[in-house]
This record gives sequence, structure tokens and C-alpha cells, in this order.
Amino acid sequence: MGDESTAGTAGVDRPEPSDNAGAVYGSLLAASVVAGTGPGEQPPRPGQLIALLLATGVVFWLAHVYAQLATERSTRAFPPLRSIRAAARREWPLVQAAVPPAAAAGIGALAGLSDAGAAWLALAVAVGSQLGWALYVAARAGATWIRLVAAGVVNLLLGLVIVLLKAALSH
Repeated sequence: MGDESTAGTAGVDRPEPSDNAGAVYGSLLAASVVAGTGPGEQPPRPGQLIALLLATGVVFWLAHVYAQLATERSTRAFPPLRSIRAAARREWPLVQAAVPPAAAAGIGALAGLSDAGAAWLALAVAVGSQLGWALYVAARAGATWIRLVAAGVVNLLLGLVIVLLKAALSH
């Protein structure tokens, strides 16, 4: 039988899957953003943290889309719209990964947590998301249970480093 990915799809734009590894990176980025807001005497207000998380996700998404298009560029001065859409879709998990910690900051504020408490909640959610996405990506790749455990340990250690940096920068 022929290639199933192209059978019967001549001229049809098939969506490319997103890059789930981008969600791992995006979660790590979100955790780093929260950790980076620690210096100074006062943590950011939850609204500021939400804006910072979402803006950082969008900026890095745009940077990744641009980098992909720059490396895929042919002799054309401008890449075709199809390539732009595909790159944007592939990298969208970078933005999506910023949403859970941003939501956590907002929920923490609504629940009456202090600004620092909302930031710690956002950090916990970002690290948890990072771990969850890393395990999901490894499982989808067919990792053995030993490799799943290793992926979990590595991502927990990365999360721990970020938490330790947050604690050190907050004092």
C-alpha cells in the first residue's frame, strides 16, 4: 500500500502535529519566569505575573516560529503562508504551557493568597506541568518504565533547581 500520509490528500493542507516537547520547554520557561520575578523586596502582583508569563510565552513562540522559518527558508524572500501556519502550529505549545501557571496565579489571588503565595502556586503548577509533559512525551515515544522514571527524575531535578533559585532570589 502507498504512503498513508499523502494518500488521497493531493492539494489538501494537512495540519502538522504540534511539538509536545515544546510544552516541556514552555513549562520550564514559565517556571523560570516565575523564579526570575523573585529578586527585590516585593513579588509581582498576580496580574503582573500573569501578563509576564503570557507575554513571555508569546515572545518565545514568535522567536521559535521565526527561527524555524529562517532555517527552512528556500530562495524565496518570504516563506509561503502554509509554512508560516505549520511552524506557528508546531510551536504553539510554548504559549499553551504558560496558561496553567498564569491561571494558578490568578486563582491564587482570587483565593486570597498573598502575592508571594500566588507566585509560589504558579511555580508549583509550572514545575508540575513540566514533569507531566516530559512523562507524556517520553511515554508517547515508547519509553520503557526505566526511561520514564529517568525522565521524571531529570525533570524533577530541573524543577528543584528552579525552586531553589526562586527561594534564593526571594530572600
